[in-house]
Amino acid sequence: MFDDPLFAIAGIAFVAGWSPGPNNTLLAASGANFGLRRTGPHVAGVAIGFAVMLFAVALGLGEVLKRAPVITEVMRGAGALLLLWFAWRIATATGAGKAGGGARPFTFLQAAGFQWINPKAWAMSIGLITQYDVPGSPLGNAARLAGVALLVAGGASLVWAGLGAALQRLLQTPGRLRAFNLMMAGLILLFVVALLSDWA
Repeated sequence: MFDDPLFAIAGIAFVAGWSPGPNNTLLAASGANFGLRRTGPHVAGVAIGFAVMLFAVALGLGEVLKRAPVITEVMRGAGALLLLWFAWRIATATGAGKAGGGARPFTFLQAAGFQWINPKAWAMSIGLITQYDVPGSPLGNAARLAGVALLVAGGASLVWAGLGAALQRLLQTPGRLRAFNLMMAGLILLFVVALLSDWA
Protein backbone atom coordinates (compact mmCIF):
# COMPACT_ATOMS: atom_id res chain seq x y z
CA MET A 1 0.00 0.00 0.00
CA PHE A 2 2.61 2.55 1.10
CA ASP A 3 4.87 1.69 -1.83
CA ASP A 4 2.27 3.16 -4.21
CA PRO A 5 3.89 6.15 -6.01
CA LEU A 6 0.73 8.08 -5.22
CA PHE A 7 1.82 8.36 -1.57
CA ALA A 8 5.10 9.99 -2.63
CA ILE A 9 3.14 12.31 -4.92
CA ALA A 10 0.84 13.21 -2.03
CA GLY A 11 3.89 14.12 0.07
CA ILE A 12 5.31 16.34 -2.66
CA ALA A 13 1.91 17.97 -3.19
CA PHE A 14 1.54 18.54 0.56
CA VAL A 15 4.86 20.37 0.85
CA ALA A 16 4.26 22.44 -2.29
CA GLY A 17 0.61 23.15 -1.55
CA TRP A 18 1.13 24.27 2.04
CA SER A 19 4.16 26.47 1.36
CA PRO A 20 3.72 30.22 0.79
CA GLY A 21 2.67 31.15 -2.70
CA PRO A 22 0.18 33.40 -4.53
CA ASN A 23 -2.87 31.32 -3.57
CA ASN A 24 -2.00 31.01 0.11
CA THR A 25 -1.03 34.67 0.41
CA LEU A 26 -4.28 35.79 -1.19
CA LEU A 27 -6.27 33.42 1.03
CA ALA A 28 -4.61 34.71 4.21
CA ALA A 29 -5.24 38.31 3.15
CA SER A 30 -8.87 37.53 2.34
CA GLY A 31 -9.38 35.76 5.66
CA ALA A 32 -7.95 38.75 7.53
CA ASN A 33 -10.01 41.29 5.60
CA PHE A 34 -13.30 39.44 5.10
CA GLY A 35 -13.37 36.55 7.58
CA LEU A 36 -13.41 32.80 7.01
CA ARG A 37 -17.09 32.48 6.07
CA ARG A 38 -16.91 35.08 3.30
CA THR A 39 -13.63 33.57 2.08
CA GLY A 40 -15.30 30.15 1.74
CA PRO A 41 -15.97 30.43 -2.02
CA HIS A 42 -12.33 31.45 -2.53
CA VAL A 43 -11.18 28.34 -0.64
CA ALA A 44 -13.45 26.07 -2.69
CA GLY A 45 -12.42 27.74 -5.95
CA VAL A 46 -8.72 27.14 -5.29
CA ALA A 47 -9.22 23.48 -4.31
CA ILE A 48 -11.59 22.50 -7.11
CA GLY A 49 -9.98 24.76 -9.72
CA PHE A 50 -6.53 23.30 -9.11
CA ALA A 51 -7.86 19.72 -9.12
CA VAL A 52 -9.63 20.28 -12.44
CA MET A 53 -6.53 21.89 -13.92
CA LEU A 54 -4.29 19.01 -12.79
CA PHE A 55 -6.80 16.53 -14.22
CA ALA A 56 -6.69 18.29 -17.59
CA VAL A 57 -2.89 18.55 -17.56
CA ALA A 58 -2.55 14.87 -16.70
CA LEU A 59 -4.82 13.94 -19.61
CA GLY A 60 -2.58 15.70 -22.11
CA LEU A 61 -3.04 19.45 -21.82
CA GLY A 62 0.47 19.75 -20.42
CA GLU A 63 1.95 18.15 -23.54
CA VAL A 64 -0.08 20.46 -25.77
CA LEU A 65 1.24 23.53 -23.96
CA LYS A 66 4.81 22.26 -24.14
CA ARG A 67 4.45 22.26 -27.91
CA ALA A 68 3.00 25.79 -27.91
CA PRO A 69 5.43 27.84 -25.78
CA VAL A 70 3.89 31.12 -26.93
CA ILE A 71 0.65 30.25 -25.15
CA THR A 72 2.59 29.38 -22.02
CA GLU A 73 4.46 32.70 -22.07
CA VAL A 74 1.22 34.64 -22.60
CA MET A 75 -0.33 32.85 -19.63
CA ARG A 76 2.71 33.60 -17.47
CA GLY A 77 2.57 37.26 -18.46
CA ALA A 78 -1.14 37.43 -17.69
CA GLY A 79 -0.48 35.76 -14.35
CA ALA A 80 2.21 38.32 -13.49
CA LEU A 81 -0.07 41.24 -14.38
CA LEU A 82 -2.94 39.79 -12.39
CA LEU A 83 -0.71 39.26 -9.37
CA LEU A 84 0.39 42.91 -9.58
CA TRP A 85 -3.26 43.96 -9.58
CA PHE A 86 -3.97 41.72 -6.58
CA ALA A 87 -0.98 43.23 -4.76
CA TRP A 88 -2.35 46.73 -5.40
CA ARG A 89 -5.83 45.75 -4.17
CA ILE A 90 -4.43 44.29 -0.97
CA ALA A 91 -2.03 47.20 -0.38
CA THR A 92 -4.88 49.72 -0.70
CA ALA A 93 -7.23 47.87 1.65
CA THR A 94 -8.91 50.35 4.00
CA GLY A 95 -10.47 48.12 6.60
CA ALA A 96 -11.85 44.69 7.38
CA GLY A 97 -14.61 43.94 4.92
CA LYS A 98 -13.95 47.25 3.12
CA ALA A 99 -10.79 46.48 1.20
CA GLY A 100 -10.15 48.90 -1.61
CA GLY A 101 -13.23 50.94 -0.80
CA GLY A 102 -15.97 48.34 -1.15
CA ALA A 103 -14.01 45.42 -2.59
CA ARG A 104 -15.24 41.90 -1.97
CA PRO A 105 -13.57 38.50 -1.60
CA PHE A 106 -12.98 36.27 -4.60
CA THR A 107 -15.95 34.39 -5.97
CA PHE A 108 -15.67 30.64 -6.60
CA LEU A 109 -15.25 31.16 -10.35
CA GLN A 110 -12.62 33.89 -9.93
CA ALA A 111 -10.53 31.71 -7.62
CA ALA A 112 -10.93 28.64 -9.86
CA GLY A 113 -10.07 30.66 -12.96
CA PHE A 114 -6.96 32.12 -11.36
CA GLN A 115 -5.44 28.62 -11.14
CA TRP A 116 -5.07 28.58 -14.91
CA ILE A 117 -2.68 31.55 -14.89
CA ASN A 118 -1.09 30.97 -11.48
CA PRO A 119 2.61 30.21 -12.12
CA LYS A 120 2.98 28.08 -8.96
CA ALA A 121 -0.10 26.00 -9.83
CA TRP A 122 1.33 25.25 -13.28
CA ALA A 123 4.73 24.35 -11.89
CA MET A 124 3.09 21.99 -9.37
CA SER A 125 0.90 20.39 -12.04
CA ILE A 126 3.75 19.71 -14.45
CA GLY A 127 5.97 18.46 -11.63
CA LEU A 128 3.34 16.09 -10.24
CA ILE A 129 2.42 14.47 -13.56
CA THR A 130 6.10 14.09 -14.40
CA GLN A 131 6.72 12.22 -11.14
CA TYR A 132 3.57 10.06 -11.38
CA ASP A 133 4.61 8.07 -14.44
CA VAL A 134 2.99 4.71 -13.76
CA PRO A 135 1.23 2.13 -15.94
CA GLY A 136 -2.52 2.25 -16.03
CA SER A 137 -5.47 4.03 -17.51
CA PRO A 138 -4.66 7.69 -18.29
CA LEU A 139 -8.14 8.62 -17.09
CA GLY A 140 -7.71 6.68 -13.85
CA ASN A 141 -4.27 8.15 -13.18
CA ALA A 142 -5.55 11.66 -13.89
CA ALA A 143 -8.47 11.10 -11.52
CA ARG A 144 -6.15 9.87 -8.76
CA LEU A 145 -3.88 12.90 -9.15
CA ALA A 146 -6.88 15.22 -9.14
CA GLY A 147 -8.17 13.58 -5.96
CA VAL A 148 -4.84 14.15 -4.22
CA ALA A 149 -4.82 17.75 -5.44
CA LEU A 150 -8.35 18.33 -4.16
CA LEU A 151 -7.51 17.07 -0.67
CA VAL A 152 -4.17 18.88 -0.39
CA ALA A 153 -5.31 22.18 -1.93
CA GLY A 154 -8.57 22.10 0.04
CA GLY A 155 -6.80 21.55 3.36
CA ALA A 156 -4.08 24.10 2.71
CA SER A 157 -6.54 26.72 1.47
CA LEU A 158 -8.80 26.31 4.48
CA VAL A 159 -5.91 26.58 6.93
CA TRP A 160 -4.34 29.64 5.28
CA ALA A 161 -7.70 31.41 5.13
CA GLY A 162 -8.32 30.40 8.74
CA LEU A 163 -4.95 31.79 9.81
CA GLY A 164 -5.84 35.09 8.21
CA ALA A 165 -9.25 35.11 9.86
CA ALA A 166 -7.68 34.28 13.23
CA LEU A 167 -5.67 37.48 12.95
CA GLN A 168 -8.79 39.65 12.56
CA ARG A 169 -8.99 40.43 16.27
CA LEU A 170 -5.33 41.45 16.29
CA LEU A 171 -5.85 43.60 13.19
CA GLN A 172 -8.78 45.64 14.49
CA THR A 173 -6.87 48.92 14.31
CA PRO A 174 -6.45 50.48 10.84
CA GLY A 175 -2.68 50.76 11.31
CA ARG A 176 -2.20 47.07 12.07
CA LEU A 177 -4.45 45.95 9.24
CA ARG A 178 -2.64 48.24 6.83
CA ALA A 179 0.74 46.87 7.92
CA PHE A 180 -0.51 43.31 7.44
CA ASN A 181 -1.94 44.09 4.01
CA LEU A 182 1.27 45.79 2.92
CA MET A 183 3.22 42.71 4.02
CA MET A 184 0.91 40.43 2.02
CA ALA A 185 1.17 42.72 -1.01
CA GLY A 186 4.96 42.70 -0.65
CA LEU A 187 4.99 38.89 -0.68
CA ILE A 188 2.98 38.86 -3.89
CA LEU A 189 5.43 41.33 -5.44
CA LEU A 190 8.27 38.98 -4.51
CA PHE A 191 6.48 36.17 -6.37
CA VAL A 192 6.18 38.42 -9.42
CA VAL A 193 9.88 39.35 -9.25
CA ALA A 194 10.79 35.65 -9.06
CA LEU A 195 8.54 34.94 -12.04
CA LEU A 196 10.07 37.74 -14.13
CA SER A 197 13.63 36.83 -13.15
CA ASP A 198 12.94 33.33 -14.44
CA TRP A 199 12.25 34.89 -17.85
CA ALA A 200 15.58 36.73 -17.96
